[in-house]
Amino acid sequence: MLKGKKSLKVALATLSAAALAGGLLTGCAPANSGGTITYLTQSEAWTHADPQRNYTGMHIAWFGSYLQRTLTAYDRKPGAEGSAVVPDLATDTGKATNGNKTWQFTLRDGSTFEDGSAITCEDVKYGVSRTFATDVITDGPTYAIGMLDIPTDPATGASTYKGPYSTDAANDTASFDKAITCSADHKTITFNLKRAVGDFNYTVTYLSFSPVPKAKDTGDQYDLAPVSTGPYKIKSYKTNDSMVLVRNDKWNKSSDPLRADRAFPDKVVVKFGQAAEVIDQILLSDKDKTAVSLDSLLPTNLSAVFDDKGEVLAKYKGRAINVYDPYVRYAAVNVKKVNCLPVRQAIYYGKNFQSLITLAGGQAFNGDPADGVIKPLMGLDYAKTGLGTNDKDWKPEGNVEKAKALMAQAATECPELYARATDPKRGLVYDIADTETNKKASAIWIESMTAIGITMKFNFIEAGKYYSVVLDATKQGDLSAGGWAPDWANASTVIPELFTAEGGFPMSQNWDDAAYAEFKKRSDANLTQPDRVKQGKEWAALNKYAMDQMWVIPGTFSKTQEIWGSKIGGAFFWEPQGALSFGDLFIQK
Repeated sequence: MLKGKKSLKVALATLSAAALAGGLLTGCAPANSGGTITYLTQSEAWTHADPQRNYTGMHIAWFGSYLQRTLTAYDRKPGAEGSAVVPDLATDTGKATNGNKTWQFTLRDGSTFEDGSAITCEDVKYGVSRTFATDVITDGPTYAIGMLDIPTDPATGASTYKGPYSTDAANDTASFDKAITCSADHKTITFNLKRAVGDFNYTVTYLSFSPVPKAKDTGDQYDLAPVSTGPYKIKSYKTNDSMVLVRNDKWNKSSDPLRADRAFPDKVVVKFGQAAEVIDQILLSDKDKTAVSLDSLLPTNLSAVFDDKGEVLAKYKGRAINVYDPYVRYAAVNVKKVNCLPVRQAIYYGKNFQSLITLAGGQAFNGDPADGVIKPLMGLDYAKTGLGTNDKDWKPEGNVEKAKALMAQAATECPELYARATDPKRGLVYDIADTETNKKASAIWIESMTAIGITMKFNFIEAGKYYSVVLDATKQGDLSAGGWAPDWANASTVIPELFTAEGGFPMSQNWDDAAYAEFKKRSDANLTQPDRVKQGKEWAALNKYAMDQMWVIPGTFSKTQEIWGSKIGGAFFWEPQGALSFGDLFIQK
């Protein structure tokens, strides 16, 4: 958002043509405080409101804009500048010593919880401690568990510290207390790590490192009423109804320069359980000029907003975008259940990619065929894996002959799984969010899998509950739709997170695979590789390794389409989070 006395004409002349063409900079009118911004979503509730349990970019962007502060944060700027790390609760972006194994942050004066009590080092430490209680605080990032200098059980590989709720006498609180220490004045927090982490100041941008007051912690029920540290607080929250935020009168503006000139609306409302078509029509017709959709436009409505090349039509200029997001979309294969490589490969070759991408609006809107889980924009970490358009056997419409040959191979190599996969009464179960588009996609999947002899059944899960189900190994099906973006610009936040047992998003359940031991050994070693170029080459090689084992069925290097009402200003696509910069939105008068 441009400020000052410079005229709009002159200001626009300073912007790059690429930025303007991409629709990334909008709402350059003077910011106006006041009013109510309303968010609309199909989801019945937030997946999580508990900061230690939030792990998707849109949720982190939303809660980080309004309710939760972290030691550091991404800058609120469009384009690549938005990926820069800046201080938030801390006075700087951290001081590293001991070869990047010790990191120290000092808290700003005046930072408080919503009741006015000061945020202390101990509150941040307690928040981090909750991430170790993996039986209670589920679905969140596990970086603290993997990085802090706390021993692991040699038999299980699990941390000897079990979090603040454990009543086990063997709970290793002493090691946790050594791993995170607080200064006598309660202002400086020190993290002692088990390995060098040169970008730990990126790690603490995550809400899992947010402070939580111990006296207000209610375990898994904290999800319903987390205590605010930001410019707003929760007035009410009811599943399948709404969440209402009002201004936090204890928020100290001077302690929060990142949000000080951005807390514009008086009230923020999220309306849950809205029908997808209803949301689109409200925004298309501009019926609610101060509304914002939290869901992408339906494919059937894309042509109303964009031309066939994906450019925004004149009618919607300034209030819609079609951009590459940071995500890779895929189907995670539960390797514990689909424990036969030829079957996994058959699914890959048999999938009718062309019909699926056409359903989603075409390549101009859905993105390009993926060849792995690392996007080309990752630079140092990306190399072609030989899949997708680089695979002579891959066909956009599906290669039925190739897939059938692999199923014939599976009949010999893994007859038990083959029998289940081809049985009309059993088959393979695909977990997917319950949306109208996904229901149509399921028909395409069923048809293409039937052509190669596989019975595919679908488990439709309410969108807001989706990841809490599929990340539960006792509930997950054979395949699960997934999407992943790097947590920061290093595939150390992709490969270990997706494909190791300690990762925060291990939907592939691949640690019983014969190829896993070697993969894990190489992944662990690469986390401590000091040469960034060598590290990048190894991440690329491990990406290929995972694709050779078909631990996921690659989908797309994806795009997203967002829309908002005509009275919303300040909107831009916040690249590191893959979402709108919600905290910059205001109502134009």
